[in-house]
Amino acid sequence: MLLTKQARTFIAVAAFLGATAVMFGAYASHGLALWATPAQVSQVQLAAQYQLFHAITLLVVAVLGCVFTLPVLSQRSLTISQYCLTLGIFCFSGSLYYLVFLGSKLLVLITPVGGLLLICGWLSIVVSMIFKQK
Repeated sequence: MLLTKQARTFIAVAAFLGATAVMFGAYASHGLALWATPAQVSQVQLAAQYQLFHAITLLVVAVLGCVFTLPVLSQRSLTISQYCLTLGIFCFSGSLYYLVFLGSKLLVLITPVGGLLLICGWLSIVVSMIFKQK
């Protein structure tokens, strides 16, 4: 299997997002409660869970595009999926981290946009597999 530059980039991004999700999750479980409310701890745990789940998904999608020979439409859909998942993680989880750690509600309106991007990422995977050649 030959990994493209794009696949290597998204694999690296997925690995970074996975590592930081574990760090945020560990901090939420062991240190955050010293100064944050239970609701804030819950928000960080939720953000870390979503970040980890979607980082793993991003990793799988990046490799998937290299394992299968896909028609152009399917390959484009997988690429769109990777961008949507990455941006969705930053918007969804990032806005929750921002809310808890910086105490500002400035980015809270971005949280639903992040959720929508994550949904679009999943649906782009569906599209890519529907148009996959046999």
